[in-house]
Amino acid sequence: MRKPIFEGSGVAIITPFNDNGVDFEKLGELIEFQIKEGTDALIICGTTGEASTMPDDEHKSVIKYAVDKVNGRIPVIAGTGSNDTRHAIDLSKYAQEVGADAILSVTPYYNKTNQKGLYQHFKMIAESIKIPVVLYNVPGRTNLNIAPETVKALSEIENIVAIKECNINQVGEIINICKDGFTVYSGDDNLAVPMLSLGGKGVISVMANIIPATTHDMIVKYLEGDVEGSRKIQLKYLSLIDALFSDVSPIPLKAAMNLMGMNVGKCRLPLVELSEDKLKSLKDVLQNYKLI
Repeated sequence: MRKPIFEGSGVAIITPFNDNGVDFEKLGELIEFQIKEGTDALIICGTTGEASTMPDDEHKSVIKYAVDKVNGRIPVIAGTGSNDTRHAIDLSKYAQEVGADAILSVTPYYNKTNQKGLYQHFKMIAESIKIPVVLYNVPGRTNLNIAPETVKALSEIENIVAIKECNINQVGEIINICKDGFTVYSGDDNLAVPMLSLGGKGVISVMANIIPATTHDMIVKYLEGDVEGSRKIQLKYLSLIDALFSDVSPIPLKAAMNLMGMNVGKCRLPLVELSEDKLKSLKDVLQNYKLI
């Protein structure tokens, strides 16, 4: 049976930007903070990391920096997805070359495809590398869903080992029909524990950017049999999760991190800053949780 890349909480880490581009010094601080707080894996250049605004040279430099900074302490999963299969292959080969432990590959967006095209897209990417592939199914972003039967077919490919799933309605079926050793990770913080109850092994988390130890504890408690303890954490932090998704992610997250003194900078256009009313609401929530 294939081993999961990780079990627990993987942080979908933000990318801090400044006027010159990526603030690598700040990124290093954030990575060290995550490792110190017990995060189980680092997901770099994903949706939360605003990879869609990065030209290839910058995207690649961030992946390499993260791999070098982590230096084997926890797995690094590099976001290398694209709606152009050739482009995704190029990024994935680079991630393997610089030492990433796995890649995260999102469904094609805008041009989209059908289920046959999805299978061929991910198959070509997987066959171009030897490191593990985590599929990323986020219909709310891409308007495209990987059907469970397609996930099953893809799971038969040796190095396609997991899925970051944001469609909870099909998680049970995926777990039922996929081969042993195929791992499901929740792509939504508010559904992490429900997905664990169906057989998931962890979360790729936004809120872990600000409460990594708590997010780790929520998952690990469940996996170690403390279902009630895990459930209580999930329920306790639902209001915080709602606040972090009160606008397009990662707009509220970066605002929260800046309010907490992390100084991570702004999102890149077309993402803009939170409105005054949403910022006030976010501040109130952070105060209620004693985060500021």
